[in-house]
Amino acid sequence: MSVWLPGAPCTPRACVEAAAPDGALLAAVPRAAARLTGVALLVLAGTLLSPLGTRIPAGAVRAWSRAVVRAAGVRIRTRGAAAPAGGLLLVANHISWLDVPLLAAVRPARMLAKAEIRRWPLAGALAARGGVLFIERDRLRALPGTVGRIAGELRAGRAVAVFPEGSTWCGRDQGRFRRAVFQAALDAGAPVQPVRIRYRAPGGAASTRPAFVGDDPLLASLWRVATARGLMAEVEVLPVIEPGAHPDRRRLAAEAGARVRGARTGEETSCRR
Repeated sequence: MSVWLPGAPCTPRACVEAAAPDGALLAAVPRAAARLTGVALLVLAGTLLSPLGTRIPAGAVRAWSRAVVRAAGVRIRTRGAAAPAGGLLLVANHISWLDVPLLAAVRPARMLAKAEIRRWPLAGALAARGGVLFIERDRLRALPGTVGRIAGELRAGRAVAVFPEGSTWCGRDQGRFRRAVFQAALDAGAPVQPVRIRYRAPGGAASTRPAFVGDDPLLASLWRVATARGLMAEVEVLPVIEPGAHPDRRRLAAEAGARVRGARTGEETSCRR
């Protein structure tokens, strides 16, 4: 098992809602095709503009990020105060590929991601050109260097976004926040901004349809989202954890994880159906 990628019990078959029945799925094909085309065009535009880096206004990055999610047919509801300026470690639970633009809509940041994402079509090129901090999950010796790179970004006044669970979960439960990345916030004296992400079906029930877990192919996850009706992403920006609030990374990770988990609703009690 990788130090960066602890296992989650969620699997597509056990935890993820299936796509629509055949009849409804056939009717949804034109809508899904239009949505995926919109997403692809936005990602392509982002890839072409990504070399501009920090010269792109933060407001434009947030607008583009929201547009990607909406193009996929998912509405967005955001609660909580705006994330602070300056060096900031953004941490969130991880359910879907949609989490990445949703977190960027809270505050544009350098994302910490697994090296395999480099090979994703379009999105991999966008990630590489957009300043993603790639990690080699199976190299324990790379851990101090990665923490040092994150701390350097924080000291320079930039935001870094991390999913500390180390793996995606289906949304009915949450993994424990791994503590390694929190050392970077301690070393840099930077605040930590916890963010909670949920996905809702029409009527408000928790939905696992956007989940991207286990050996689920990316295209299958994209198709489930694009063929769905009425999905909503809820993004809750929780109170920031100020520098010095906790003396070590274990307590800091536990506090951030508790804040995110504490925002859960009663129906989200198990990753198994």
